[in-house]
Amino acid sequence: MKFNHSQFVFAREYRGIGQTDLSKKIKGLSQSNLSKFEKGFDVLSENIIYDLINFLNFPVKFFTKNINNDIEIAHYRKKSGITKAVKVQLDSNNKIIGYLVDQLNDSVDYPDFSLRPLDPEEYTPEEVARFTRKLIGLDKREPVINIFKYLESNGVIVIEFDDVTDKFDGVSFLTDKGNPVIVINRNFSNDRKRFTLAHELGHILMHCTGDFPNPVHRDEKQKENEANRFASEFLMPAFGIQNSLLGLSLYDLAPLKKYWHTSKQSIIRRAKDLRGIPENRATYFMIELSRMGERKVEKTLVYIDKPVIFRNAYELHKKELNYSDEDLSKAFSLPYDILKKYFNFSDKSKLRVII
Repeated sequence: MKFNHSQFVFAREYRGIGQTDLSKKIKGLSQSNLSKFEKGFDVLSENIIYDLINFLNFPVKFFTKNINNDIEIAHYRKKSGITKAVKVQLDSNNKIIGYLVDQLNDSVDYPDFSLRPLDPEEYTPEEVARFTRKLIGLDKREPVINIFKYLESNGVIVIEFDDVTDKFDGVSFLTDKGNPVIVINRNFSNDRKRFTLAHELGHILMHCTGDFPNPVHRDEKQKENEANRFASEFLMPAFGIQNSLLGLSLYDLAPLKKYWHTSKQSIIRRAKDLRGIPENRATYFMIELSRMGERKVEKTLVYIDKPVIFRNAYELHKKELNYSDEDLSKAFSLPYDILKKYFNFSDKSKLRVII
C-alpha cells in the first residue's frame, strides 16, 4: 500500500503530539527517522509504520489520501493573538472540516458559488461590497438580516466552532474541491459573529477565489484592513447609514444597532471613518462603553439566523441514504471519535481546540 507521508504529519498534529513525544511512544522509532519519514523518505519498516498508524488511531486508508484544503493560505481573523501551537490545532480542525465538506458533496449538491470575486487592485473593498449587496438583492438602505442564509444560498458553506480559544474569531479557505468555507467561533455575540462572517466573505471575494494575482506588496495587514472595510460597507452601506451618523450621540447607538444588527463599537468606527464624528468623539464613546461595561458584552442584543447546509448534508446521508455513523466513518476513512465530534449538532456539541 502506498502511503502519503504528509498524512502522518496531519494525523500527528491533529492528535496534538510532537515528533519527540511520538518517537518515544513507538518501539524502535527515533525522532530523526520520524522526521525523515514525514519529509517523504522511506526509512521506516512496515511494522513501525503500522505501529504509528495504530497509535495515532486513524484508519489505514486515511494515510493514502491527500488532504490539503489550502489551509496554508487561510485567512484567520484576529490571527495576531493565536500562538503557533493553537494555529496548528486550528489548521488540523479546519482541514478535517474541509475534507468532510467535500466528502458530503460527493452525494449532496451544494448551492453553486454565485458571488463574483473582484480584484482589490482594481476595485476598492467598498466597491466590492456594494456590488455583492446588489448581486444578492439587497437595497442600498437595507440591513443584512439573515446573513447565514445569504452566504449559504450563494454557495458559501458556514460552520460554527464551539468551545475554542477566544482569540479565534473566524477563518475562510477553499476546500480541495474548491468549496468556499467559513468557520466561526460560536461563542461570541451575534453582532460580532455577523462582522466576522462579513469579514471572511471579504477575504473569499478579494483574496481566495479569484483568478487574479496576489501581489507581494499586499501583505496580511493590508488584506485584514481590506476585509474590515468590506465588512463595514457590506453590513452598514454608506448610502444608507451616513446621514444617521452625523452628530452621532450615545443615545443613537442602541436604535442604530437594532436596525443594522451590528455592534455599537462598529457603528462608532463607521461614524468616524465616514466623518460623521471626529476621532476624539469616537474615543469618548469607546470610553463611555467601557464605563458602562459594554466593551466586551453589549447590552442590546441582535438576531442572527443559523447555518444549515453542513448539517443538512449530514442528515441527508443518515435519513435518505441510510448511512449509519459507522458507515460514514468507514466511507470517509476517519476515526469514529472524529466523525462524532464534527457531526454532533446538539446544543452541547463541542469542537474543542486544546490550548
